[in-house]
Amino acid sequence: PGIADLVNGNARIEEFRELDVEDLLGRDPVAPDEDLLHANIRGKVVMVTGAGGSIGSELCRQIATLAPASLVLFEQSEYALYQVERELDTLKLVTGLDLEVVPVLGSVLDKRQLEAVVRSLKVQTIYHAAAYKHVPLVEYNLVAGIRNNTLGTRCLAEVADHCGVETC
Repeated sequence: PGIADLVNGNARIEEFRELDVEDLLGRDPVAPDEDLLHANIRGKVVMVTGAGGSIGSELCRQIATLAPASLVLFEQSEYALYQVERELDTLKLVTGLDLEVVPVLGSVLDKRQLEAVVRSLKVQTIYHAAAYKHVPLVEYNLVAGIRNNTLGTRCLAEVADHCGVETC
């Protein structure tokens, strides 16, 4: 129940229940477009920026099962990169996936490195999840947030366009 219902006596604490993601969305969930996913992933060289973060690592787990030619993990945190690579190696062993995973330690703010990686690995699809997402931390560190989230996204978009990446 909502707080207003509790305060007004229209609901009791005993009526609490576990929340589903759908409760928070404020709309009906939208199913992924499988045809679109396969068109951008199957047989393609796919790169995920922010691959070690909560969103990036989940993208990597899902992309790995959709038969990309290879999966490039682009991450600025050494430990996060190590963790997601280990997890994907385990997934490959358990499921028998034949997938080349390429871990790259780097920042989306480093345009030269981004371009070198995209060109040398012939990246065709990029999923961009490299962003600071913890709002109170970013509010306290505005310059870092703006640099990483805004300028990093701009660098990535320019590199993707300049290098002819099919989908970003």
